[in-house]
Amino acid sequence: MTEMAVIPRDEIAGALAPAGVRAGADSGDPLVGLRQVAPAAGGNVGISECQPGGWPVIDRPDAEVAFILSGRADIRDDETGVTHLVTAGDLVVLPPGWSGRWDVRETVRKVYVIY
Repeated sequence: MTEMAVIPRDEIAGALAPAGVRAGADSGDPLVGLRQVAPAAGGNVGISECQPGGWPVIDRPDAEVAFILSGRADIRDDETGVTHLVTAGDLVVLPPGWSGRWDVRETVRKVYVIY
C-alpha cells in the first residue's frame, strides 16, 4: 500500500503507550512512552517520550533522525568528545556505527525515523 500518513498535531502531543524503562539505562529511571506511526512507510517511524535518565549507545546498528518537540537532553559524541545540549526545535541525526551517550535532563518528546 502506498497511502500517505498525516498525524494531526493533537495526536503528536497526546498520550503515548507505556514502553517500560529505556534499555541499557544506567542512571535515573527513564520511563519511555511510544507510538509508532506510518507502518507502510518502511523503517520505524514514531513519537516517543523519555523521562530523565541516561544510557550509553555503543556502535548503533541503524540510523536515527529525530526532531525534538520538547524537553532537554545532553548527547555526547564519543568520536569527537563533544556534548550537545538538544532542546525543542533541534534536529538530531545519529548515523549507523555512532557511539555516545544520552542524558535526559527534562522529559524529552521527539518524532523519530529509524532506518
